Amino acid sequence: MVQAVDGSAEGVRVTVRAECAAELRSGDSVAVNGVCLTATEVQAGSFRAEVMHETLRRSSLQSVAPDSRVNLELALRAQDRLGGHLMQGHVDGTAHVRDARQEGFARVLTIEPVDPALLRYVVEKGSIAVDGVSLTVASVQDSGFDVSLIPETLERTNLGQAAPGTLVNLEVDVLAKYVEKLMATR
Repeated sequence: MVQAVDGSAEGVRVTVRAECAAELRSGDSVAVNGVCLTATEVQAGSFRAEVMHETLRRSSLQSVAPDSRVNLELALRAQDRLGGHLMQGHVDGTAHVRDARQEGFARVLTIEPVDPALLRYVVEKGSIAVDGVSLTVASVQDSGFDVSLIPETLERTNLGQAAPGTLVNLEVDVLAKYVEKLMATR
């Protein structure tokens, strides 16, 4: 949960209350809604991070406010299991939730419109990060895509509160971007 947001001409300093702060030290990386930030100050139960203009332009952190629920993920340790796909916390862009509907016990979010420069990396049954949550793409349309969320994901992330109009961060599969670049040089 966001505790405080202090903005200035230099950028934004955000303070987040979180149990995982006990595992952080100043200088550690932590993803906030999928945005890789550096913990600049760590106290019991909270951490502070600085958000530069580049990050504010490319992510939904531009609209974060006190009491906002955010998704948090600590950096992966080499000995840990990978419970999703490789994510860097380097947000590629944002899009809005266009629709949210129930489908059995799952909730389906339609994300659109998505910048065509990003949508080309989105494939059905491929991976995408939405607000830092590693998800499987359920379907792809001309201007967006659907993800289907199980109750566990809805409970543990802020995606359970996502409604039409919600701005979300997107990180496409970095491997697809590397493959494209390598193939272009051939």
